[in-house]
Amino acid sequence: MIKIAIDAMGGDFGPEPIVKGCIAALKKKKFIPILVGKKSEILPLLPKRYRDKISIVDTDDVISMSDAATDAVKRKQSTIYMAVDLVKTGQADGVVSAGHSGATMTLATLRLGRLKGVSRPALVTLMPTKTGRRSVVLDVGANVDSKPEHLVQFAVMGGCYAEDVLNIENPSIGLLANGEESSKGNEVTKAAFKLLEGYRGFKGNVEGGDIFNGSCDVITCDGFIGNLVLKTTEGVASTIGQLIKDYIRKSPIAITGALLMRKVFKLLKKQIDYAEVGGAPLIGIKGCAIVSHGKSNPKAIQNAIYQAISYVDTGVNEHIIKRLEELQQKES
Repeated sequence: MIKIAIDAMGGDFGPEPIVKGCIAALKKKKFIPILVGKKSEILPLLPKRYRDKISIVDTDDVISMSDAATDAVKRKQSTIYMAVDLVKTGQADGVVSAGHSGATMTLATLRLGRLKGVSRPALVTLMPTKTGRRSVVLDVGANVDSKPEHLVQFAVMGGCYAEDVLNIENPSIGLLANGEESSKGNEVTKAAFKLLEGYRGFKGNVEGGDIFNGSCDVITCDGFIGNLVLKTTEGVASTIGQLIKDYIRKSPIAITGALLMRKVFKLLKKQIDYAEVGGAPLIGIKGCAIVSHGKSNPKAIQNAIYQAISYVDTGVNEHIIKRLEELQQKES
């Protein structure tokens, strides 16, 4: 049975939503959860019937959001260090953390190591599209500066993730640029374009709108651009949601319309709510690490755990190694 190590103390709201999310996941999936954190705070949150189903690794050191990511490497008794180490030593198959994202990525990369053929791991996010199927965007924050060969690896890894985890057959892959023409983009994307020409599913350059219109399954970019896309999307979704609420409150007719369209609003919220995805996988490492939002509620943690189980279960890492080897042989 798959074992998932969970940083129980990392989120903004302490262990309560994390424990609740873990219990919710257990009700629907068979796996072995290992909560890492302060036992004195975790145990009271666990109903007695779950205490024999959930292991607790006791430690009281927590990496705070104000700490430097590199501090985590030295603090071997911290929750995230110990959670990652459970994967390294084979006591767990994957790790989920809503804590310091930089610390999680740093430790997962350094302690677990990179897959063969991977120079830089990438952070993956899933974006809503008008088709109802989510698009894969990477990198969204693991690497601020990337070389052309890194973008190529991101494209390959994203394609494997789309195939194995999202069950998308023959996913289309695009490079995020300021125009669809091959002449568009900066020097890095132009060089990456040439390296990816002829690779399975590669359709060339795509624009920002293609992330959401469903025309491309995998969108590749460096972590600086990807993080801007992610944060902008979150901001736009939040603003539109608030504007809709404000306009509805100001109009009796709009209130009536909103009541009639409750199902529509519910479906829209489900599409743009980060809790529906759960977290961002750090792809390209030996093992599995899911980086969740600091403000994660129980539902987000539940879905992050599902993501980790699915990632481990599908064997996407082996697929990535094979595809990168094939690409390297083709280039040589």
